[in-house]
Amino acid sequence: MTNDTPCIGVCFIDPKAKLCLGCGRTLHEIAHWNGMNSSARRAIMATLHQRMLDAGLPLPPPKAERSAGT
Repeated sequence: MTNDTPCIGVCFIDPKAKLCLGCGRTLHEIAHWNGMNSSARRAIMATLHQRMLDAGLPLPPPKAERSAGT
């Protein structure tokens, strides 16, 4: 997760939870991300971990683990 986006390049929407399995955002949030100010982005990013847990979805690997593979 960078400061600008939680996207990790795993873009697949869970049909039940309606959340991206890679970042936890909704399709609406993904589509409007570039038009959001940084405050709105940070507010959404602060909820992603918990919304993935609440939906029973697997959490993406920590940034350090993703970087180690490249």
